[in-house]
Amino acid sequence: MKIVLAPDKYKGSLTGLEFCSIIEQILKLSLSAEVIKAPLADGGDGTIEVVNYYLKGNIIKVEVNNPVFKPVLASYLYSESSKIAFIEMAEASGMKLLKPEDQNCMHTTTFGTGQLVINAIDKGAKHIILGIGGSATNDCGIGMATALGYRFLDKNNKEVKPIGSELSSIIKIDDALVDKRLKNVKFQIACDVTNPLYGPNGAAFVYAKQKGATEDDISYLDQGLQSLSKVLDKHFNLQTQHIQGAGAAGGMGAGTVAFLTGELLPGIDVIKQIADFDTKIKNADWIITGEGNLDDQTLSGKALSGVLNSAKNNQIKVAAFCGSIDLGKRIIQDLGITYSDSIMNHALSLNDALMNAKQYLEIITKEFIKQKLR
Repeated sequence: MKIVLAPDKYKGSLTGLEFCSIIEQILKLSLSAEVIKAPLADGGDGTIEVVNYYLKGNIIKVEVNNPVFKPVLASYLYSESSKIAFIEMAEASGMKLLKPEDQNCMHTTTFGTGQLVINAIDKGAKHIILGIGGSATNDCGIGMATALGYRFLDKNNKEVKPIGSELSSIIKIDDALVDKRLKNVKFQIACDVTNPLYGPNGAAFVYAKQKGATEDDISYLDQGLQSLSKVLDKHFNLQTQHIQGAGAAGGMGAGTVAFLTGELLPGIDVIKQIADFDTKIKNADWIITGEGNLDDQTLSGKALSGVLNSAKNNQIKVAAFCGSIDLGKRIIQDLGITYSDSIMNHALSLNDALMNAKQYLEIITKEFIKQKLR
């Protein structure tokens, strides 16, 4: 029997790796089974730990500009053996780096993210995976691009400051000084939203308010994105408004396609690729997966949805051990889950569930073995 363990984390209680270790121990004591650990993530919190489980790289720390051009120590993951770097833009350009009074995406930049990209290339990276969640920006990636050598010029042929409020001023892009090494690097962008660049569902109208923009700012930023899109389309021969996910991270989706020739992918697809997941699960009898909460959001690009897609393609049964389950049995079966149980089915309270998740996961595993594997 072959069993693959492929969970996301239980936020606030167990990491995916801890989930795997707990269940692996019980399976090996109870069965003569081949057990493969393949923890996953969807690009959110904890992703870097999961990525490093596969890449076995080093954490690189480098001083870069934060979103308001102040120095900050940011880190990324680099594997010398595979020449792969994993960069989270939030490390350099994230809301988490700013005091409340500095949170206004009219004045913030992705310049620091570009500095991380250059540092990774200096280290020897040939494949860069860029996660674009948690940004404090609405600059369409021009800050990042400026760090790479692009220049953005106004009607007087003067270089503009790479921030959101200046997007409308840009009429020309000068790429004469762009780092030539970019052409030899593969860029994949972990992106879990599908918003267009501008308009009612675009970057500014959907996300700028939570980044400190006023109603007037939002309209101005949207106009800036529309204006810059024309410049990008002409310079790079693109149709930026038709790129699915162009509006992610304040237009960074569009910016990564234009300036990096990046490929936008759901975060779970990127992680599955790093894990070589579809190869690992070949001929498996069961995949045991799990996440904090199995609910309506599960199919919106979360890790468990990626597991279910792979399992369906390979006709493998899936067991889901979750923190809590907010879906009916019929819906769970329709998703392709053969067996499910949750910590909350056994715990006395939410606090009990969080504090004693390990013990309850052991109980769930033993019950699953008794019901399905014996």
